[in-house]
Amino acid sequence: MNIKEELKSELTQEYNTTKKFFDLFPEGKDDYAPHEKSMKLKPLVKHISDIFAWPDFMIKTDYLDLGAGSTGQQAPIFNRAELLNNLDAAYKKGLQSLDNLDEKELDKRWQLRHSGHVLADWTKYQSLRHAFNQITHHRAQLGVYYRTLDIPLPSSYGPSADVETF
Repeated sequence: MNIKEELKSELTQEYNTTKKFFDLFPEGKDDYAPHEKSMKLKPLVKHISDIFAWPDFMIKTDYLDLGAGSTGQQAPIFNRAELLNNLDAAYKKGLQSLDNLDEKELDKRWQLRHSGHVLADWTKYQSLRHAFNQITHHRAQLGVYYRTLDIPLPSSYGPSADVETF
């Protein structure tokens, strides 16, 4: 099995599915949230799109410390077109990083920390898989937002209640 090609294929599949959701992004609903504890819609979709670039960061680093502010400031998005551009750029960055990957790097350790406290300690392969799971997780959240806004859901891994084919 060629792990690098498998990771690239999975990232591409997630990109294609996410793009279908982002094509439906409702202009003017940036601050919508289905619950007071929920993230607002625009920060949620921005976060989802940014995750596609995480492979680049994870491959080049040994950890991320959330408490140290090491995540950096990302450019804001203002509309659907900018969201789609951000998604495309992040996907290309992640894909390029995987394309250039030496598979030996996947056995090295990578940690998620908060103010020095280790929250997770994985191989870089496991960290990448976790990132891909984050895409799926947050896209499912987005599906809840869309459902409550009466936006028909596109298919993900099979038909949705709104779309019979995929």
